[in-house]
Amino acid sequence: MDVLEYPFDVEYIIKNKKRIKKTLLENNNLIEKNIAILGGSTTSEVKNMLEIFLLNYGIKPNFYESEYNLFYEDAIFGNDKLDNFKPDIIYIHTTIRNIKDYPTIKDSIGDIDLKYNNITKKFQSIWGNLLKKFNAIIIQNNFELPGVRLLGNKDVTDVHGFVNYVNRVNAYFYKFAAENDRFYINDINYVSSCYGLDKWLNDFYWHMYKYAMEVPAIPYLAFNIAKIIKSLYGKNKKAIALDLDNTIWGGIIGDDGVEGIHVGTDLPSGEVYYYFQKYLGDLKDLGVLLNIVSKNNEDTALIGLEHQGNFLHKDDFLKIKANWDPKNINIMNISKELAIGADSFLFVDDNPAERKIVKDYINGIATPDIKNPEDYVRILDRNGYFEVTVLSKEDLNKFEMYQENLKREELANSYTNYEDYLKSLQMVGEIASFKPIYLERISQLTNKSNQFNLTTKRYTLADIESVCSCDKYITLYGKLSDIFGDNGVVSVVIGEIKEKELHIDLWIMSCRVLKRDMEVAMMDTLVKKAVNLGIEKIFGYYYPTEKNKMVEDFYQEQGFNLISDDDNNNKEYELEVNAYEMRNKVIEVKCNE
Repeated sequence: MDVLEYPFDVEYIIKNKKRIKKTLLENNNLIEKNIAILGGSTTSEVKNMLEIFLLNYGIKPNFYESEYNLFYEDAIFGNDKLDNFKPDIIYIHTTIRNIKDYPTIKDSIGDIDLKYNNITKKFQSIWGNLLKKFNAIIIQNNFELPGVRLLGNKDVTDVHGFVNYVNRVNAYFYKFAAENDRFYINDINYVSSCYGLDKWLNDFYWHMYKYAMEVPAIPYLAFNIAKIIKSLYGKNKKAIALDLDNTIWGGIIGDDGVEGIHVGTDLPSGEVYYYFQKYLGDLKDLGVLLNIVSKNNEDTALIGLEHQGNFLHKDDFLKIKANWDPKNINIMNISKELAIGADSFLFVDDNPAERKIVKDYINGIATPDIKNPEDYVRILDRNGYFEVTVLSKEDLNKFEMYQENLKREELANSYTNYEDYLKSLQMVGEIASFKPIYLERISQLTNKSNQFNLTTKRYTLADIESVCSCDKYITLYGKLSDIFGDNGVVSVVIGEIKEKELHIDLWIMSCRVLKRDMEVAMMDTLVKKAVNLGIEKIFGYYYPTEKNKMVEDFYQEQGFNLISDDDNNNKEYELEVNAYEMRNKVIEVKCNE
């Protein structure tokens, strides 16, 4: 929903939040998550705003709210209501208002160190207890800067300064986050700085209602929390489709010629586009897939990409669609060629008419309202389309992996027999039980995969760790490499053992390796493992969504028998293990247990 993208009309959101919520609840593909808010101040409006931002990302939250300022008591002593709630996420909403014992000018260094130790130990006890007690993700606010600097600029360097103290405590929070996989920082220090500290720390709202920040600032706070949560559950965008003229360079190359476009560091008119391209290049390094959709002749577009002032060049883009077809058609074609959903795209175009057409035809695509080129980077960055919660090796190598896939497609076109083509790839699969080194990638894959995902269940890193520690589950990850390169971890299976039966809770695979028989190799390995454990039957489940129709017949193709199919097309399948015949002929499997 456009009104929930940066920059916001805060007054409109607050005034129309009930209507916005009602509209968003019409989405039938929401995933439900339990979110506990442990607040050091009033949190009712935080909850309301967080709810609509999460609904906009396809996440329906159920909330637990602590009583006012009882965050410590709930975390340390607990209560039946919180325990029974079984949160997926715990958000600790503390702010600078909750720092009561801060340094004074008369304190000795020893006094200040004692205060520092007291506050860090307090929060460490909160986090440690929650992490031990709940299989949940914790999101903790850092502290915003104080509104007053008693020592002026020296407040940041002198040990007696409140600014110095806040920075010191925040650094402790960051260290804890770096060392704990289930712990994330909600950076209100940054959000409040962008918003304006004087307005953020509006004392009227604190003294009247005990809101830690003014109410118009709460949508920004909630939006920032929602970005973390949507990233955890695989709701990030994956690719960008970029216009050329007046988007990555100034001017219209078809009219002005290559000499007439503005890009580069020589002139102010071109510098703004150069730095936008540089930002896009940084996103590419994060694993974002860059593509071009431009209404231009292809040769004209390619000449523009050769301009010496560009930061990006032809080889930085996976797909270049420069033609006169509608841009929504070009994006859909790129989506099919890269085997990712069209709703995973961000469409960046300076022309509002083109943005509207694309948004009208492609459900779920993001089309930010960009106007002035000097604002392009800020608008994309603040919207958090590619919010990072886990940064895996596969992410850093994603562009190269997709390039290698394009080479595989070229090779496939030279073969008339598909099995011969698969054998020519000399594929090697590593298939084994989950290993600690791959857990982050496994969690990431479970939340990103939408098309080859039979049950559409989502697992956080905490969920994956819990499964690994329980002997009633069979787990498999699959890595695949070939003559073109290593695809990394591309498939995940989780099955629950119930006496002599195995029930498959999750089976996913990256669309990068579709039609390469990786699922066959995984199935063979799963059956071998089941046989070794004395399992006689395997049950598989298919729950339909808008995106996973491609795997509707997956279990039948693996030799399962359909045993139930309800009115909603939810299907259950059964396989007699002893009747299964091994079918993998093209992948050399290494089981590194």
